[in-house]
Amino acid sequence: MIKILFICHGNICRSPMAEFVMKKLVKEAGLESEFEIASAATSTEEIWNGIGNPVYPPVKKLLAKNGINCAEKRARQMTKEDYRRYDFLIGMDNNNIRNMMRILKNDPEEKVHMLMDFTNRPGEVADPWYSGDFETTWRDVNEGCKGLLKSLDL
Repeated sequence: MIKILFICHGNICRSPMAEFVMKKLVKEAGLESEFEIASAATSTEEIWNGIGNPVYPPVKKLLAKNGINCAEKRARQMTKEDYRRYDFLIGMDNNNIRNMMRILKNDPEEKVHMLMDFTNRPGEVADPWYSGDFETTWRDVNEGCKGLLKSLDL
């Protein structure tokens, strides 16, 4: 089983979008039983009294428009234990990678990657929290997830 954890700052926009896009891609490819896919945050900003906030409404709406239900998803913070559990820890931008490494301390198995590194346009996934441009993020996430799946050569 291939285990993938997508990570962004708050786990309410980009990383849950990637989680659910990837789940849809592997289901469409008939590979659903071969994957465990989740998402997490590097911060606790979207977690209150131990309960994570739901997916940000514009992201939830965009996912629903594309036939994806994320109703049960709640933000959670990544932990050092995630390194042992997952094969891939996929950050959305350089700040995410820096904060992931702050939590993990090191990456001896080279599990930490940026999502866009699996595309022909390496770099950061656009952050809709600041830009309000959810369509660009959707494009980046789709391209990155398709590239990641292709790179696994299943």
